[in-house]
Amino acid sequence: MPSGATIGVDLTGGIVNIAAKTVTGCAFLLGLTTGFAQQNPAQPPRDVVQLSASAALEVPQDFLMLTLSTTREGPDAQGVQEQLKAVLQAALNEAKVSAQSDAMEVRTGQFSLTPQYGRDGHISGWRGSAQLLLQGQDIARVSSTAGRIQGLTVAGVAFSLSREQRTRVESQVQVMAIERFKARATEIAKAFGFGGYTLREIVVSASDPGQYPRPRLLAMQDGASSKASMPVPVEAGMGLVQVTVSGSVQLK
Repeated sequence: MPSGATIGVDLTGGIVNIAAKTVTGCAFLLGLTTGFAQQNPAQPPRDVVQLSASAALEVPQDFLMLTLSTTREGPDAQGVQEQLKAVLQAALNEAKVSAQSDAMEVRTGQFSLTPQYGRDGHISGWRGSAQLLLQGQDIARVSSTAGRIQGLTVAGVAFSLSREQRTRVESQVQVMAIERFKARATEIAKAFGFGGYTLREIVVSASDPGQYPRPRLLAMQDGASSKASMPVPVEAGMGLVQVTVSGSVQLK
């Protein structure tokens, strides 16, 4: 009993004294509870499992990018630049004839001009380069257009998945990855003697492992030739689409 708290003979006083003792006792109990909570912070949740599951699918690449380039050298920068501009403009005019939305896009790439130095450390001439890029889902159109262009050589070939193809395949692979995550969570729960699980947090991510070029090219030199109008021989490879589902589940 706290000091100063007494039970009087008078009934009314007794009630008052008892009430006073009860309130004091509640305050003391509250103090103990608060102190206990401070000394014993909330424990981390139990029976929580972290896991992940992935699914992948290989599909034919349907997007082709051909990089055409040319170089010129000369004693003065202006002369080299004018040569590059003339060759690039002619190539653009030829390529634009076959350009078509969603089938083949034509755009210019890098255009550079750099000085060449002699043994004396002075500028002895200039070297420049220009690029033309042909890309699209109509692989036959892209390769045949590249074969008709004069004055530029094939500098690079890259296959990839078009945006439409990747989006469509990712939707399929995502369903597969989610089903594998659910199946694995169920197996883990049963293995530990639980009847099931509930989701706590989930992260779904798609990875792009990059391009898998498989080019087969004919040597194409500047100037006209009997083979210059032939399509550039190319062969697409396979693209990999992968989706990973990771997170945590509460076993129950």
